Amino acid sequence: MSAGMAALALRFIVMAVATFLSIVVWSRFRDASWMLIVIGIIAGYGDILYSLLVEFGFLPEIGQGARGAEILAFVFPNLPWLFFSAAFIAMLAKNRNRG
Repeated sequence: MSAGMAALALRFIVMAVATFLSIVVWSRFRDASWMLIVIGIIAGYGDILYSLLVEFGFLPEIGQGARGAEILAFVFPNLPWLFFSAAFIAMLAKNRNRG
């Protein structure tokens, strides 16, 4: 197992724990901003899962596969950050309405 593969496997395990804990938090705090953070964490888990599938050869690498593979390689790493940004905007909007 290469060092890159070991790092990816470790990220996968840590992200699986984070995904589980985020779902637990979501079930206790049903707030829009928390829901967006949970969706961002799940999207990050999907990014790592996609990277593992490419690494194991179940999905084509960028440039070798169809046009959809290039789009997924761009969307998956950026999708969690879009949800995190939306969550922070929702938190700011919520706090602005209180004050």
